Amino acid sequence: MNFPFYVARRYLFSKKSHHTINIISGISVTGVAVATMALVCTLSVFNGFRDLVAQLFTSFDPQLEVVTATGVPVRADDPSLKAVREDADVAIVTECLADHALALYRGRQAVVTLKGVDDNFVRCTDLNDILYGDGSFTLRAADLSYAVPGIGVAVQLGCGYRFDGPITVCAPRKGERVNMANPAESFNVDELYSSGVVFSVRQRKYDDNLLLCPLSLAQRLFDRGGQITSLELRLADGADTESVKARLQRALGDRFRVLDRYDQQEDVFRIMNIEKAIAYIFLTFILLVACFNIIGSLSMLIIDKKDDVATLRHMGADDRLIERIFLFEGWLISTLGAVLGIVLGLGLCLAQQHFGLLKLGQSSGNFIIDAYPVSVRATDVVAVFVTVALVSFAAIWYPVRRLTRRLL
Repeated sequence: MNFPFYVARRYLFSKKSHHTINIISGISVTGVAVATMALVCTLSVFNGFRDLVAQLFTSFDPQLEVVTATGVPVRADDPSLKAVREDADVAIVTECLADHALALYRGRQAVVTLKGVDDNFVRCTDLNDILYGDGSFTLRAADLSYAVPGIGVAVQLGCGYRFDGPITVCAPRKGERVNMANPAESFNVDELYSSGVVFSVRQRKYDDNLLLCPLSLAQRLFDRGGQITSLELRLADGADTESVKARLQRALGDRFRVLDRYDQQEDVFRIMNIEKAIAYIFLTFILLVACFNIIGSLSMLIIDKKDDVATLRHMGADDRLIERIFLFEGWLISTLGAVLGIVLGLGLCLAQQHFGLLKLGQSSGNFIIDAYPVSVRATDVVAVFVTVALVSFAAIWYPVRRLTRRLL
C-alpha cells in the first residue's frame, strides 16, 4: 500500500488530540456532500424536464423529417428525394407543405400556420393519441376538404371541435402586389369543413398556431402546385433512427437536412442545455467554496501532527512525502464527501420519482405533471464525481504545499 495514503487514511479516521479537528473535518465532509448532492439532484431535474418535453412532442412530430437547407419549397418529384422513398428502413412517407394563412370563421379571425398533409399523415405520427372530439381524422371526402385545428386555434375562432359552417382560409397570391382598389383579388381563398376533431399537444407552438388540411388545398392556396416544404418519415419496426438519419443525410447531400425529433425542437432543447450548463457552473462554484473548508481542517491537522511529522523525518521522510500525506488527507475528505453526496442525491431522486415529494403547484391539475420530474443519468453522476475530484485538487494542492512548509 502507498505509504502516504496509508498514513492519511489513519489520520482521517483516528481520534485527534483536539476534538475540534474532528468537528471541522466533519463539517468539511458535510459541505462537500451537500454541494455534490445538489449537483446530482439539479442535473437530474433538468434531465427529467428534457425527457418530459421529448415525450410531449413525440405524439405529433415524425421520427425523421427531411427539409430543404434554405427553407424554400421544392418539387415533390425532386430526384434527390427518390433515395428517401426507396430506403428499406422507411415505412411511411408523408408529403407536407406549410405556410402562414388567415383563417376566418363567423366574424373571428386568426393568423395560423396552414399545414397541408397527405392522407397517411395520421399513420406517420401518433396523432390519434391526441385527437379530441366525436369525429375522426379526415382530410377530404368527395369535393369537400376538412380541417383538423389545434385546440388553441379552435378557441381563437370560437368554432369548437365541431363547427357548423366552413372555415375560410386566405393567403396572398405569389408574385402579385396588393390591389388597393379591390384587395380581395390579391388573395387566394378556400374553405375547410369540420372533421369533428381537434388535436392537443399541450404546447402553444402547435395548439395555438397549427391548422391541418389536405396537401392539394395547401398547394392550391399558396400557389405551390406540386411543391412541398418537407417529407415526414415513419421508420420500419426495429430500424435505428440515428443510422437511418446518417444514411439519408449522406444520400441527400447539402441541399437537404434530415432532422430527428430533437433536431425538430432544436431551439427548445438548446435553451434547456444552456440552463443546465449554467446551473452546473453555479453549483460548481458553491462546491469550490465548500472545498476551501477542507483547508482549515488540514491546517489544524498539520499543527496537531507536528510530533508525528518530526518522527517521520527522523525515519528519513522528505518534504515531498510529508506534503503527499496531507494532500491525500484532503482528497480523502473530498472523496468521502462526494460519495456521501452522490448516495444522498440518488436517494432523493429515487424518492422524488416514487413519491413526488417536491410539487410544482399547490393544487393538482394546474400543470402537465404535479411534481418535478427526475431522470438520473450515469454520465451525470460520473461527471459530478470527476468535478468534485478536480475542484478539490485545485482548491487543496497549493494551500497544502504552503501550509506544510510554513507550519512544519
